[in-house]
Amino acid sequence: MTLKAGVLTERPLVEVARVLLVDDDPTSRLTLQTVLEAGGYHVDAAASAAEAVGKLEENEYELVLTDLHMESPEAGLQVLAHARMVDYKPATALITTYRDGKPSRGANKGRKAVLIKPEDVPELLSKVAELVSQRATRKVERELRQV
Repeated sequence: MTLKAGVLTERPLVEVARVLLVDDDPTSRLTLQTVLEAGGYHVDAAASAAEAVGKLEENEYELVLTDLHMESPEAGLQVLAHARMVDYKPATALITTYRDGKPSRGANKGRKAVLIKPEDVPELLSKVAELVSQRATRKVERELRQV
């Protein structure tokens, strides 16, 4: 609790990173959401590229994790492209559960795509922490350049 202008307000002691998770498969989405929340992240989930774009406009995220193939073969790339255009510049990554771990040919278009395999939970959480940390560093560097 924090005392502000004579009023007690509830506020978390630590701000947790906000993650947007986009996956059209409900089982994968719920499983990943549960793992990320257990890892200490605040997770918003979207079941389609269109829903994700709406959430990107309404909220600010430190990280956007998206499946590549959803309602269309390139839907995940559309989510990444939109995420990279918003002012707050979240970190971005593709998630895949494909056995061979190979994204489609368009996945590296224009910028290196980070590919995360969620089957290895410790590695998933480590990679998410790394991406959030890198995004925070880039944000501080941008702010320092503006001073």
